Amino acid sequence: MEESKILQYFEGKTILITGATGFLAKIQPEIKKLFLLIRAVDKRSAEQRLREEVLNTELFRVLDEKYGADLIPFLLSKVIPVCGDVSYENLGIYDSKLRDEMWQEVDIIVNSAATTKFDERYDVAMGINAFGAMHVQKFATNCSKIEMFVHVSTAYVQGSSVGLIPEKPFHRGETLDGAKISYLDIDTEKRIVEERLRGFEAQNATELEIASAMRNLGIDRAKLHGWANTYVFTKAIGEMLLEKLEENVKLIIVRPTIITSTYKEPFSGWTEGLRTLDSIFVAYGKGKLKFFVGDPNSTLDMIPGDMVVNFMLVAMAMHPNQPSHMLIYHIGSSLRNPLKFADMNWLMYNYLTQNPLLDTSGKPIKVEKSKILETMASFHRYIAIRYLPFLQMLKLVNMILCNHFKNLHANARRRINHSIRLTELYELYLFFHGMYLSTLFW
Repeated sequence: MEESKILQYFEGKTILITGATGFLAKIQPEIKKLFLLIRAVDKRSAEQRLREEVLNTELFRVLDEKYGADLIPFLLSKVIPVCGDVSYENLGIYDSKLRDEMWQEVDIIVNSAATTKFDERYDVAMGINAFGAMHVQKFATNCSKIEMFVHVSTAYVQGSSVGLIPEKPFHRGETLDGAKISYLDIDTEKRIVEERLRGFEAQNATELEIASAMRNLGIDRAKLHGWANTYVFTKAIGEMLLEKLEENVKLIIVRPTIITSTYKEPFSGWTEGLRTLDSIFVAYGKGKLKFFVGDPNSTLDMIPGDMVVNFMLVAMAMHPNQPSHMLIYHIGSSLRNPLKFADMNWLMYNYLTQNPLLDTSGKPIKVEKSKILETMASFHRYIAIRYLPFLQMLKLVNMILCNHFKNLHANARRRINHSIRLTELYELYLFFHGMYLSTLFW
């Protein structure tokens, strides 16, 4: 599809965006208005967050140098920060005048609000990833001019499938292969969360106790129904809730794979924070990661962030007036340009050997070729042989010396447990052998 036709579609459009600042870099002069939902206590705080956390970031400093001093005033003339939260009805927008204005003017809604922590608190993940999606679509049904609702999910809602994975919807109550129960009752999940929170309140539990218990609850409920972690589980529930709502709003669900830093827009290498693989790369580059866990022949399906945004823009421009209620698109690389786990390991080593990170004194950090543990069983054996004897010895010394090394022992045990938990949470991605079908272009 020609770029001019894509831009033409967005002429005069008013767009509501939740959760993504990357879209702001794609604003064209022809767009009429862009409402940006921001979690804040009031309008002034929302405006302050827009300036400090969005417009003053590296992304917009570079764009300012590229396009000149008129860029920020232009963005401020187009972007309206809205104080709200997808976890609440009407997106938590209590300003009735502003809410009515949005209902009258919004043409397109893009919902990318999400918590992407794999072991997020279950109540938080349900509120944002699951019921948040439902709240956004309910808001869309009140918009008199609405043409399209675009919801950003994740390709990994479909679990550890093998072979070609189609772009099929989830139906309410569906579970994945390997589930211990055959039906997912969303109302029951909501009730479990509410009952647990009431129980904690009755027990006067601390915030730390509540947070830990709710994180564990999310993982337990996800695995019970066949999902690997709380993130993909609650994103799948979000898709199911969208299926239930009114059909007078065209719905496009996009499912990106592992989103990485940008390929070239607005500049190469830009990312919002450290994402999944970015954090692994940095840890390896700093010499803190001595081994990798994963099948060398598994596929790491990665896609640059700017390609995800461009894909979404094309999807919107291609389907403005078509009758289909729901369209689902995967956005990934495994079908056309698959990257094997072993190749990624070599690429990281090769790059960091030639372009090492620097330590605090400014000296290059030398990385070593890392050991690859090809199964979860080999990972657990490695931990048992390499680290547990030291932990047991430290425990014994601590007992002999009357808890002199109590904190050291506790920290060592915490780090080992954290490494095991993280590896188990990432297991879906480390041993993945599927290919995501993407019908928009192929």
